[in-house]
Parts: sequence; structure tokens; C-alpha cells
Amino acid sequence: MRSLLYSSLLALCGALWARAFAQAAATQKRSVPPGFVTTNGRNFELDGKPFAFVGANAYWLPLLNTERDVDYTMQQIQASGAKVVRTWAFNAINETELPSATETGLTYYQVWNSSDWVVNDGPQGLQRLDYVVSSAEKHGLKLIVTFGNNWAAYGGIELYINWIYGAENATHDIFFTDPAIIASYQRYIKTIVERYKESSAVFAWELVNEARCTGDILSAGPNCVPGSNTLKTWYSQQSDFVRSLDANHMITAGGEGQFFSAHPAEYWFDGSLVSDYNFNGQAGEDFAGDLELPNLDFAGYHMYPQTWYPELDFPGSNFSVEEWGLGWISDHASAAAKANKPLIIEEFGVTGLQNKTDIYPSWVQHALDTGHARVMPWQFGVLGLTEDGGNRAIKYSDQIFRGASPNDGKTHSTLTRHKYGISSQRLRVFKANALDSH
Repeated sequence: MRSLLYSSLLALCGALWARAFAQAAATQKRSVPPGFVTTNGRNFELDGKPFAFVGANAYWLPLLNTERDVDYTMQQIQASGAKVVRTWAFNAINETELPSATETGLTYYQVWNSSDWVVNDGPQGLQRLDYVVSSAEKHGLKLIVTFGNNWAAYGGIELYINWIYGAENATHDIFFTDPAIIASYQRYIKTIVERYKESSAVFAWELVNEARCTGDILSAGPNCVPGSNTLKTWYSQQSDFVRSLDANHMITAGGEGQFFSAHPAEYWFDGSLVSDYNFNGQAGEDFAGDLELPNLDFAGYHMYPQTWYPELDFPGSNFSVEEWGLGWISDHASAAAKANKPLIIEEFGVTGLQNKTDIYPSWVQHALDTGHARVMPWQFGVLGLTEDGGNRAIKYSDQIFRGASPNDGKTHSTLTRHKYGISSQRLRVFKANALDSH
């Protein structure tokens, strides 16, 4: 049986994609080889036909250390009806971490020592990513392949700052401007792109996950402020670089979708009027402006109002997670329509089973109504993984536990259904309600 989430989302998309494609104006599209997805105005196309989809995030796929578990996960994703999977093509470690990485079977691609790194293309390195790509090909799935992480997890971009620039007096945004760091990052990008650029399983290259002026550890500097265009300049440089390596695959930024508005939204908190971080340019992004870049083929954005507004989301408050999300969807749909480029809700999630059941149909329906029939919840989960007896610590707090993939509370599909005891009858009711929402 298909999952609670994906069967419902697939039904919604299948019913409405034709309307979305009919409404959008076509522009000159790039000619690509058979099996490669491309853009045509606000829409995606595959072999000359419209390509609308429900997708899935599964960053942990290359961290699995058995081919059986990779294939099993791909089978579950395929059976759910999802067509596009977003996963990480990065994990960097310091040389001092090598012994523990070897002992635990951790997948790693870069090893840092001094001001340089070496690539690991062995069986515990890029060969695992090789198998993820080949398994996607075998199961008819497409991959959004992400080059790096704004955050510290899995060798984020601050490793480049620490090793090349030095952490003393450094700010997070140095990554986006320092020539030596940019050259090193481009060397890694080239390693990944040239390895997989002939594969039709690659849906798109993604420059970095959730770029911001600030990170987990280092703060923003004075050169990354609203209006500085620090991130836009970096997006431009890196998308042009990737296009010079690969003329056929699509490219996207990977940002959360923050705006730089002339009149940013505000809200009341603790007796004061607060300028909204998601609209005032402080994050460094300018979603609408970044879409002007010619080698960013489509736009993606993320949506986590519970996490972003904890000071507002509490019992008895007037803040509505659902209503805020509807506005966020509308804002991005308007910007993408103006740029005449496709749009994906690339990550979204709420915690709490009832929240998922109540809110997701509303969000997805509104996304479809505003003309972008592409949604990718965070994150896909499976049961039945077998490596190391179904139990293995990966890194940080991530683990395979009793055969279940990592679960951060926003995990869906078989994991949600079994862990929370959702019955087959409840699945049918949810699906019927979603279909009735047309």
C-alpha cells in the first residue's frame, strides 16, 4: 500500500498538472539528450512531454553501506509514486576522524589535512554514491544532487573556511567571497559533475543546501548584508562554472527561499514590532532577484514555519502554521511566474502526525493551484534496513535503529505509517479527503 503522504500527494498532482502546464507560457528550451529533464517556461519536460512529480528527500541514501539497502529504499520510493529524490553528494572529514570513520563504516568523500583535501573514490567513498546513481537509473528515478551544506553537518562549508582561511576572525560568508576557497570548492564540484554528467538519472545539480550569510558556528560579516548581493554573486559564479562543465543537466541554487523585500513583513513579539528575517534580506538571499540568473534553471524553496517562528507558534497564539505556509507558497509562486521558471517546494515539514494530516493537503493543493505541481516533503523514511543487524550510528544524532532510516520527526512514508500505527482505513480516509479537496 502506498504511504499516507505520497499516495495523496501523487493523486493531487496527477489531477492538476495539466492545468498548470496549460497556463504557463513557453520559452526557448535547451536541447538535451534523451532521458534528461529540462525546462520549458514554467514547466519541466522529459523527452518532450510534461514532467510533474511528487518527490522525496533522502539525504542519507549514500550513507547506507549495503547495496541491498540502497536498492530496497529505491524500491520503496518508486512504489510510493515519487519520481525525484534529493540527496547529498558531500561528506567531508578531518584526517583525525579517519580511524573512527573506518570503524563505523561512515561514507566520506573528502579528507582534509592542512589547507587541502583529497578525494576518497574508494568503496567507502564515491563508489557508494556511484551505486546510488546506478540504483536510481535501475528504478527509473531522478536525483537532485547537492554539492555542499551551509550547515556543519556532514562536512559543511565552514570546513573550507577553517582549513584555507583560518577560523580566527573569520565570518561565515568568507566562503562565498574568498578566491582560494571558491577554487577549492569548484575543484570538488568538478569531481562530482564529471563523474555523473552522462547519467540521465541526474535531475539537476544543486549548488549548496540552504546558503545563508551565517552558519551554525560562524556569524555573518559586514560584507554579507541586505542588498550586498553576496550570495547572488556566488550563485552566478558557480552556476556559470557548472554550466561550463555540463551543458545538459539543470542547475538550481538550493536556498531556503528568503526574500529581500522593499517593505519586508513585520510581526509583533513581546511588545515589539519585529522585522521578518525571511523577508528583510538579512539571510543574504534575494529569491526573486536570484531567479534572474541565466544558469539557474529553476527555483526551489523550503518551508518550516514551526522551526522558524518558535516564539509565535505556541498553544493559544494567533499564529497559524498552515496560513503562514499558504502565504509563503503564494509569494514564491508569484516570483517564479514573473521569472517564467519552474518552481519546486524542495523541502517542507511539520512535526506531529495530526499536523501532517491536517496541513499537508492544504499546502499541496495551494501549490498546485498556483501553478507548480512539484512537491518534495522532508523526508522519506523506510523500515526493513538490514545493515549491521538494522542498527548503526551514522554521525551526529543520525542512526539506523531497528531497521529504520534516520527520523527527525518530519519523516514520512512507511516509517510514519508503522511507527505511529496508522491503519489502512485511516490511509483510505486521508486519501479520500485529499481527493475531495479538488
